[in-house]
Amino acid sequence: MEFKKDNAFLTGRMKSVGFAVKGALKLLTTEHSIMIQATVGILSVIAGFYFHIDRYEWMMQFIVFGMVLGIEGLNTAVEKVADFIHPEFHEKIGFIKDIAAGAVLFAAAAVVAVLLLIYVPKFQ
Repeated sequence: MEFKKDNAFLTGRMKSVGFAVKGALKLLTTEHSIMIQATVGILSVIAGFYFHIDRYEWMMQFIVFGMVLGIEGLNTAVEKVADFIHPEFHEKIGFIKDIAAGAVLFAAAAVVAVLLLIYVPKFQ
């Protein structure tokens, strides 16, 4: 099956959004790390309603979760491409995958920091 690009503005964008939704659903249904991060995100939304967090706290919470889920998606894509190109272990491929995983770690640390800043004061 040959792919034919849709150059029409509206239908082309609608198809692009469809592909993005399909990719997001694949991430949410196949990648355990995304499942865990999305679950923590949902629990944070529930906690936000319970603790009546303010607009700024909502913004920060959504920004960091969007960031970590986006970076995790890119990390997954890097891993899949690397495994496709070189299925056997290779030191340089391992280095690349470690760097991508490190980016996720930085984003996850930001999530933890923001959640602590928002919710720890609610318990004091």
